[in-house]
Amino acid sequence: MGASPAGAATGSKTIPTRDQVAVADTWDLSSLYPSDDVWEKDLRRFEKMIPKYDAFRGHLADSPSTLAACLKHDEKVDRLAERLGTYAFLRTAEDQANTHYQAMLGRYQSIAVRASEAASFLRPEILAIPQKRLKEFLEDPQLKRYRLLLTRLRRFRPHTLSKKEERLLAMQGEMAQVASKTFRQLNDADLKFGSVTDENGEKIELSHATFSQLLHSPQRRVRKTAFHQYYRQFVAHENTLASLLAGSIHRDIYYARARNFDSALEAALFPDQVPQTVYDNLIAAVRSRLPAVYRYFELRRRHLRLRQIHHYDTYVPLLAELDVERTWDEAVELVMGALAPLGEDYCRVLRKGLEGRWCDRYPNVGKQSGAFSCGSYDGDPYILMNYKPKVLDDVFTLAHEAGHSMHSYYSAKKQPYIYYDYTIFVAEVASTFNEQLLSRFLLEQASSDEERAYLINREIDSMRATIVRQTMFAEFEKGAHAMAEAGEPLTVESFRRLYQGLLEDYFGPKFTIDEELSLECFRIPHFYRAFYVYKYATGMSAAIALARRVLEGGSRELKDYLRFLQGGCSKDPLDLLRDAGVDMTRPEPVETALDHFEHLVEELERLL
Repeated sequence: MGASPAGAATGSKTIPTRDQVAVADTWDLSSLYPSDDVWEKDLRRFEKMIPKYDAFRGHLADSPSTLAACLKHDEKVDRLAERLGTYAFLRTAEDQANTHYQAMLGRYQSIAVRASEAASFLRPEILAIPQKRLKEFLEDPQLKRYRLLLTRLRRFRPHTLSKKEERLLAMQGEMAQVASKTFRQLNDADLKFGSVTDENGEKIELSHATFSQLLHSPQRRVRKTAFHQYYRQFVAHENTLASLLAGSIHRDIYYARARNFDSALEAALFPDQVPQTVYDNLIAAVRSRLPAVYRYFELRRRHLRLRQIHHYDTYVPLLAELDVERTWDEAVELVMGALAPLGEDYCRVLRKGLEGRWCDRYPNVGKQSGAFSCGSYDGDPYILMNYKPKVLDDVFTLAHEAGHSMHSYYSAKKQPYIYYDYTIFVAEVASTFNEQLLSRFLLEQASSDEERAYLINREIDSMRATIVRQTMFAEFEKGAHAMAEAGEPLTVESFRRLYQGLLEDYFGPKFTIDEELSLECFRIPHFYRAFYVYKYATGMSAAIALARRVLEGGSRELKDYLRFLQGGCSKDPLDLLRDAGVDMTRPEPVETALDHFEHLVEELERLL
């Protein structure tokens, strides 16, 4: 059995400092670097590699061998940068107050920007090679490894500028992040929300993390107080927040126009070769099924015995948490049981990682909140958790992050470095697929209607958060960028008007929308990485379809899915998914997911 988190055995709420956490409960980063000293040596080597780009500048059209040598050097630089950056980032995640590791990450980032500037000539210079000559280059055996890379690069010819212009854009890298960095500083450090007395009479400091916790409170007074007190800070800073979000949107539009795209949305979809119809069809499909969402809200209102349902009533579980405590090892066993359909090799590798030290398991003072998977080509696919033995959601989180890590593991194992890193469009498929298997596994084991209703309610809320809510976010991003592209000023009023309309559409005519809720658009960090959130919705839709295909199929369906995990970015994301058995250019996968949602709502109505 693994060590217990500090305080778990005694019931103490004291969170340990990093040096108090058992080594066995922390990740082992030695697959990246055995020590900080070795990292420092590689950082110096990384810095010394940057001037070597100068030897290639202006000569990429000379011969296939020169171009191959330059691409090989760039690959070496990028691969080393990934290893350095991953190690420094993971160290900062352990304790964000550790100034030593913050400084390490800062030094790496500074050198990485210089490397990006030094390499900025590659794309424009390659694309300046005459088409006929570049086609001849692609037939040369020396460029075989980079043929797909160069073929993809040719697509960007209409959107690539001169060498001087590309260098200027590269130099803007840090400046372009000012809006998002300022938002993070304001949101994460400067906004103070006070405290709220919970249902047990304990005073809880209100923060982004505890806000979600308090919205799960069974006492409506607690939920309502937390909601209004939390949003009071956003009301107080609404002009600053509107200005920051507008700045981020104008940045997107600037880069899209600089690169000759018709819109910021087109620019965002272009690298993955995703047609805008995929984006628009998602919105249309979800909107067509909103009556099922309204039906669920009405079921929730009735079950909670409310006269009116508000946003702060949508997170509290309809049934009490299943009173089960699972140690880390028990959670691992549960996840492994659920993932058994993925075969012996998948389960053997994952078990070794979860029982070993892929994971940083429990909370400690200063540790990054939440959870993530961080895969890299030269290291283990690490997982950060803040595991709590009494929280079933944490078991689902473990299955989710394990999906990401195994995706990274297989892609790194089967693909060369330049084609291993899968795109965000497919990233959420592997993780959500695992959650689907875990949900079905638990439903099969449910011993009562109450337990089954709890699990179904959990899955409904998960789908509502991932498909419905993220699609609403995606529609907001499209609308906000379209407003700016049409020359309409982005102000507090215009943002709120747009978001209010979406809230009314997505929550329905019987839902009571508090005035402050239209400020939600100012607090979503994903809006500073525009046109990203729709991938959560398409990813879950694809995962539901693929999970059904694997569970109802045989060895061929499993092989198709495992080949998808091994694919990295060796094909475009839509092609990878099509080969796995799901075509996201068609409406069927999203419709299948929404059919499943409606079925779950119907069953929950019967059980309650």
